Amino acid sequence: MVAFPLPPRAAAAGYRVIGFDSVGSTNALAIDAAKAGDGGKVWFAALQQTEGRGRRGRAWESPYGNLAASLMIVPDAPASALPGLGFVAGVAFDAALARLLPDLALRSGIDGADGTSDGQRARIALKWPNDLLADGAKIAGILLEAFPRPAGGTAIIIGIGVNVVAAPEGLPYPASALSAFNPAIDAATVFEALAESWVEWYEIWNGGQGTPRVIERWRENAAGVGAEVAVQRPGGVLRGIFETIDDAGHLIVRDDEGHRIAITAGDVHFGTTATLR
Repeated sequence: MVAFPLPPRAAAAGYRVIGFDSVGSTNALAIDAAKAGDGGKVWFAALQQTEGRGRRGRAWESPYGNLAASLMIVPDAPASALPGLGFVAGVAFDAALARLLPDLALRSGIDGADGTSDGQRARIALKWPNDLLADGAKIAGILLEAFPRPAGGTAIIIGIGVNVVAAPEGLPYPASALSAFNPAIDAATVFEALAESWVEWYEIWNGGQGTPRVIERWRENAAGVGAEVAVQRPGGVLRGIFETIDDAGHLIVRDDEGHRIAITAGDVHFGTTATLR
């Protein structure tokens, strides 16, 4: 077992954390807890996972010293609202990184996929639907899963993989690690900041403001707004301009004929590199 610090605000809200040196998959541990009837609000965190996976069952490589963390909760909310929790996790982690690495929260005119009128954007950005970028390179991914509990209700598992000390190699997109921006940062520090920020944003989501308030915050730091995108989805590739995220969390793309198309799922490639490899 490894001690991951749980911030006082999270402990006061009833959260727990179980830490590991290395595991197969933190999401698998969270699913097992749901099957066993655990009431939720439990984090599983590890410095390494050997059988991690991302969206669509893809392998997620997590070298030792990175952070793999999965939160299991049982929200008292309608099923239609639960997909919004992926955006809650994204906004919470974005806010946590802004506190940990304030230089990355400063606005600068890097790359062309910012969509702001003055060409300025934060160096940390949220990439639809489930990634976080730093200077345009992926540093974290989020996976949302739902599991029916034997005693009733739906358990939601939110898995977050963070490149803390190293990024996987051989990927078809740029990837980086937090250590490139602060060599002293470690997984425990990142987890503590994330766990605290999660409580804040989950309370906003669960306290009456719901998904629209979270989406509003998500839009403020979205990567690629106003840029060319290629979206790989079942049935083919859609190319166009990324206009916005609607209040339901759909990606809105304007195609070459001016049609605004709402995308519910797909892989997004940005800007002048909006081609598929």
